[in-house]
Amino acid sequence: MIETLPLSLLNDYIYCPRRAALKVTEGWRSANEHTHRGDIVHEHADLPGYEVAKGVTLLRALPVWSERLGLNGKCDIVEQHPDGSLFPVEFKLGKRRQWGNDDAQLCAQALCLEEMTGIAIPRGAIFHADSKRRREVEFTPGLRLSTESAIQALHSFSISNGERDGVRCGDAAIPPAVFKPACEECSLFEICLPKATAVDSRAARLSRDLFKT
Repeated sequence: MIETLPLSLLNDYIYCPRRAALKVTEGWRSANEHTHRGDIVHEHADLPGYEVAKGVTLLRALPVWSERLGLNGKCDIVEQHPDGSLFPVEFKLGKRRQWGNDDAQLCAQALCLEEMTGIAIPRGAIFHADSKRRREVEFTPGLRLSTESAIQALHSFSISNGERDGVRCGDAAIPPAVFKPACEECSLFEICLPKATAVDSRAARLSRDLFKT
């Protein structure tokens, strides 16, 4: 049986494999201004329940899973329309802008819902809190394929960075840091230290030179 992984880890892995590894291997969790704002954005959507607006049932914090893909998690909102169709909506910080990791996370939610209900889900949306606008995402064959490929890679990655046959793997499996401007917005920035630990950093070069023979 495939190990079940959280849907949110897929987003982390696509955004930054090192971030995902620090969570899987070391169990690191941290908070910053952005995570606190994210909690506020999700405050209403994280309350399980439902409401009806203009004939559409809004299912909040709906648990979803897929045995085939080995995923579980929850959808912020799933709109159930009068014709029975389902439309997942994911809440995100920031202005209306496309991010591949967010689209893949939403697509993975749809794949879980399709397996659970047998209902085809052609599209969903991401609600961007800062601009208060929704961006519709079509679950094209290409997006579905890339999402499933990322899920398979995540499972392989999780095995190499977590436990195998009950034995915890070493830190050597954690990918090296690759500093980019977005790193400073990451809640694990002070733990990851990408400027100091990146492959091309001065500290890394000195460490390599030290052990040269």
